[in-house]
Amino acid sequence: MDIELREVLDTPLVLWRPGPGWRMLSSSPVGGGLGTREWVLNAQVPASYARTDLDTHVGELSAACGLRGRGVGMLTAASVRHHTRAEESGVGAVATVGLSVPTWAADHRRTVPAPRPGPGTVNVVAVLPVPLEDAALVNAVMTATEAKTQALLEAGFACTGTASDAVCLAVPQPGATARREPFCGPRSLWGARLARVVHTSVLRGALSWLERHPDRTTAASVRAGTAPAGSAQAPA
Repeated sequence: MDIELREVLDTPLVLWRPGPGWRMLSSSPVGGGLGTREWVLNAQVPASYARTDLDTHVGELSAACGLRGRGVGMLTAASVRHHTRAEESGVGAVATVGLSVPTWAADHRRTVPAPRPGPGTVNVVAVLPVPLEDAALVNAVMTATEAKTQALLEAGFACTGTASDAVCLAVPQPGATARREPFCGPRSLWGARLARVVHTSVLRGALSWLERHPDRTTAASVRAGTAPAGSAQAPA
């Protein structure tokens, strides 16, 4: 992955622009879903970010970067300058990790919807060098998410992530006769590689975040294992 660290319109961002010929599946509110995309940008915004015209904002940033075609736009309150990467056998992942508000996916103590979460704080972009069937792409998102959570637990956080994490998976568009891989679970060839690079990049990012925030009470509390009753605790 040829990753660029840019700053446009007073906004630091991480940019990957592979150009035409890629299918992406993303949970991002801008350019998300499944389709052909030509670039992914992950822009750092303040924790107080409250814009709701996300398409317009990402459009301004992409124009300032000189990007063309459709792409995926992610936003994060985490430091993009501290992005972390991993690669193996043509599979790559880049993560931006911020853990000020670690969260369990299932919180049985909360019975009403929480306020709209802020900008994503664990964003992962992963690339595989082989075409995948649609079902395998969904499987790849599951694999990447499981690997992310494994990394956070191993870093000492009793959480599954944050409430606004985002993921983007990119694979080449298949040619007329190209074979699409049917599986991408953690014990398939490509899924195992994907799991390892996502795990490594997120673990590096989480440990880097802890080094830069040694006195954060949220980090200290989750390292102590303050999880909801009946939930799995972080490893000792």
